[in-house]
Amino acid sequence: MIEKLDRRQKYTRKVLKESFIKRMQEKPLSAITIKEVCESADINRSTFYSHYKDIYDLAFQIEDNIIEDISATLSAYNYSKNEEALQMTEKLLEYIAENRDSCQTLFSEHGDPRFQKKVMMLAHTHLLKTLEVENTNVPYNSEYLSLYIANGSIHVVQHWLKSGMKESPKEIAELITKLAKRGLSSFSDTPPMFSI
Repeated sequence: MIEKLDRRQKYTRKVLKESFIKRMQEKPLSAITIKEVCESADINRSTFYSHYKDIYDLAFQIEDNIIEDISATLSAYNYSKNEEALQMTEKLLEYIAENRDSCQTLFSEHGDPRFQKKVMMLAHTHLLKTLEVENTNVPYNSEYLSLYIANGSIHVVQHWLKSGMKESPKEIAELITKLAKRGLSSFSDTPPMFSI
C-alpha cells in the first residue's frame, strides 16, 4: 500500500511539474496560477496543496532538485585530473539534454534569475577548485577568471538550449573546455591568439 502511495505521489508531482513548466514557457512565474497548473495537470487544488505550499514552493523544489543533481555531478570528478574537466562538462550537458524542457525554461527569460545565479555560483565554486589545483601560476585574480568562465559557459548553454540543441553535449563540452583553456592560456608567457 505504501509503495502504491509513493508511486502515486511521484506521478502527481511529475504531472504538476510538467504542467508548471509548460505554463512557464508561456509567461513569468509571477503570472502563473495554481488553478491553471492544476487544470492542465488534471489534478485538484487540494492535491496540489498536499504536495506544495504555493506556486513558488513548486518552482523552488524543481530548481533545488536541479541544483542538487548538478552539484552531485560536479562533486563526482577529481579536480587534479585534467582529462576529467571535459568528462564533467559533457556529463552536465547530457543531464541538461535529458531534462531539456525544465532546463530550457528555467534558463530562459521567464526563469528565476536567482536560480540562474545559484547555478552560476555553483559552477564558479567548482571552477575555482580546478584553477587552484591545476594552475598554481595563475595570480590572485583566479576568482575573476573563474567568474568569467562560469558566466560565459552558462550563456553558451543558454544559447545552445534556445537554438534547439543542434550540437551534441560532447561538442558543446569540447567548445566550453577549449574556451576556458584559452582564458587560462592568457596567463602564460605565450602571446595571445587575438589582439583587441
